[in-house]
Parts: sequence; structure tokens; C-alpha cells
Amino acid sequence: MLSAVGLNETQESAYRALVVLGAAEVTDLAHRLALPEADAERALRRLEQQGLAAQSSARSGRWVAAPPAVALGALLTQQRHELEQAELTAALLAEEYRAEAAETAEPAVHDLVEVVTGASAVAHRFLQLQMGAAEEVCALVTGKPVAITPADNETEEQVAGRGVRYRVVLERDALALPFGLTELSAALRREEQVRVVEEVPTKLVVADRSVAMVPLTGRGAEPAALVVHASGLLESLMGLFEAVWREALPLRLDARGKVTEAPAGEPDAADLEILSLLLAGMTDASVAKHLGLGLRTVQRKVKNLMELTGVTTRLQLGWQAYERGWVSRADSGGDLRDGTPSGTSEE
Repeated sequence: MLSAVGLNETQESAYRALVVLGAAEVTDLAHRLALPEADAERALRRLEQQGLAAQSSARSGRWVAAPPAVALGALLTQQRHELEQAELTAALLAEEYRAEAAETAEPAVHDLVEVVTGASAVAHRFLQLQMGAAEEVCALVTGKPVAITPADNETEEQVAGRGVRYRVVLERDALALPFGLTELSAALRREEQVRVVEEVPTKLVVADRSVAMVPLTGRGAEPAALVVHASGLLESLMGLFEAVWREALPLRLDARGKVTEAPAGEPDAADLEILSLLLAGMTDASVAKHLGLGLRTVQRKVKNLMELTGVTTRLQLGWQAYERGWVSRADSGGDLRDGTPSGTSEE
């Protein structure tokens, strides 16, 4: 967890042990961490360089931990400053790149299209697309991965964890891949939206509707991909994704944790329970607490239901839920709020 401030696993373990013990000699620390004394001393020296530990002035040979709030706070502030400087440098380099491209004979091509060649480069660019997403990642996944496989994508959990929405359409053959169902179950538990079709027209990933990546070469050739930035071509690729998405069947986890296909255009039991509680006058926060869900999960499910019914307001969603028979007339006596209803207090 402290790798962000330059500590490896051994150094972090040494610091945590010092925090717990208050003070320790090298031999005691080495024994506690099951390390050679030389390794324990090197870890302490590194902590000393980082301002996280110091030799005790009261007793020779003993080491004490610096207060975490002060020492780690200073390191994190430094890291944030360095990150801001790196972002500024990236922005300046992007400006220089655009200025240079503007002087060439083909500035539009340089700005809008990028060719990535080689399995490692393609996988790295795919990782960058996800890490750079702020709102949504959309993907079409085939059953014949080349440079990227489901098991390779360990970044997805981290990106989804910070609130980025995933919409993924799988080709049915992808479910038979090694780790396919395991990865799929994990994605569904993270509240990612996953659908399945018999065959997708192409592999595709789109981040925030502003950059996309599609394969460039066929079977047998060196893996390559085309990275497309905001343009008419990108809009066409996003339109392709939406068309496939509309035709695909949603995948869900049943009560036993088994992946199942849901009828198109129908909410699941959790969706219906959330709708009923909201229509009864509960707020998003109250529903989340009542069902043991995260607030963001409840809000995401409501947004998905609005997209499913093609409405733009929660009032319209309540009417559609009644018209489609998802809730009873008794349930539809209220409206769907995202704040605190008047005359209602949260428990």
C-alpha cells in the first residue's frame, strides 16, 4: 500500500512493525519479520532516508518510527506535487506534438489516428486507455484474444473501483476461454454491465467516447491496433458499439453466484426492490443502507433503469415502471427522489 511513496514490501513491513512496537533493535525487527539482520538494517536505513524512522537518542541501537500522520503526510504531499508536475509536462509535450504535427503535410492524420504495433505495445495502450478513463469504458470482446486476454486485465477492478462505468459485450465463445467465467463473475460483482451475443463484428474498446482502439491486422500477422481520437470515425465506432449493445442479452449472477442470461429489456430482482423502495419515498442513501449496498451502486442501477426505459427523469421512470408492470399501483404512489423527501426523515 505504501509503494506510492517509494517503499517496497520489506520496508513497509519494517515501518508497520516499528509503529506497532514503538521502538526496536535490528535483531528484534529481523526476528519479527523473519529476515536476515542485514536486510532488516537496509530497510531501516531506507526508512531513515524517507524520514519515516530514526535511531533512538535515548538508547543506542534502537530505532523508532516517525509519526505516520506527519511523515507519510509529507511524502504524499511531495508525491502529489511531482504528479502535478508530470501532468503539466505531459500537457506541454502534447502541445508541442500538436504544433509539430501542424507543420507536416498531414496534420489531421497525426492528430486523430495512431498505429500501435506489437503485442506488448497493444496491451500497454489498452491499459492506458482504461487508466485514463474518467466516466465510462465500452468494449466488444471476441472469443479469440491475441494481445489482450481477460486474465491479463488486472486494471479493471482498480478503474471500476474509482467509479468508472464498464459496459462490455462478449462474444459467446469468450465464455469458454480459460478464466472466462471467473473473470466474468468478478466483473458482475463489481456491478459492471456485461452482455453476450453470438458474434461481435470486431474487437473494440472506447474510453469516455473520446478515444477508441480497434485491431488493425488479421490472423497470423504481428498484433497491431489503430487508436482513434475524437472524430467522425470515432463516432461511427461508438455507434457500432451501441448497436451491438442493444441486441445483446444481459448477463447476471443468480442467488447461487452462477452466471445467467436475463431476458432483454427486463430488470432483475434487485432492480425491482430498489424501484419499490424509492417509490415508497425512501432516498438513495436510505435504500443503500436498507439493502446493504453502496450509494453509488444504487444510483448506477437507477441510471441503468432510466436508460433501459428510454427516459430522462426519475418521475418518468416511476411511470414507466408502473406501465410495464414492474411495480404495483401501491408502490407507484410516490416519486423517485435522489434527495430527502419532504416530511420524511432518514433512519
